[in-house]
Amino acid sequence: MTQGDMLYEGKAKKIFLTDKADEVVQYFKDDATAFNAQKKGTVLEKGIVNNKISSRLFELLEHAGVATHFIKNLSDREMLARRVTILPIEVVVRNRATGSIIKRLGLEEGLVIDPPLVEFFYKDDALGDPLITDDHVRMMNLATPDQVARLKNLSLKINEVLKPFFQERGMMLVDFKLEFGLWNGEILLADEISPDTCRFWDIKTGERMDKDRFRKDLGRIEETYQEVLKRVCG
Repeated sequence: MTQGDMLYEGKAKKIFLTDKADEVVQYFKDDATAFNAQKKGTVLEKGIVNNKISSRLFELLEHAGVATHFIKNLSDREMLARRVTILPIEVVVRNRATGSIIKRLGLEEGLVIDPPLVEFFYKDDALGDPLITDDHVRMMNLATPDQVARLKNLSLKINEVLKPFFQERGMMLVDFKLEFGLWNGEILLADEISPDTCRFWDIKTGERMDKDRFRKDLGRIEETYQEVLKRVCG
């Protein structure tokens, strides 16, 4: 495998072409952003942590029957992945109430959401990634009805796999964001699963173990990311 030109650079990753048309290298950066990139910073070795955690979780999900874009880990910061066409829909699964849903609905922080709630957000930075419904998805032709149903089912299955995994490691999976892509007509889980895209609370202390430490200036960001890595991959 030979790495080629950079195809795309996002807030947290760079995507590089390879000598295979259907494969890319995903490089994880240390850059940190929040509030639609209004807040920016750097978290030392965040890219290494997120790559290793994502690789471990993709392998776990593949073993559970969830198809992902992950092929293999290449280095501390790089993974080889299938080149997918990302659907412009962010899927959020909520097990407890926190973040934007509290502001929208006036819910109590930490309220248990049972069964888990699946929400769609239109992936558009200029619009602030607004909440959308199935009808919006159909109106905007973002995905077919069958694909929407598949996204929901896959997201709930991923939740069923990840919740007990983190529970066993002393972590509560509060909510998380997923991105999916199309590859040869198949929907694959893509992007990453990490403290950048999930909210984890320590089961014993309730301490935040995710990007909320950066969003809310809680401190100990690097140490907390390293602790998540230790629990997931140690």
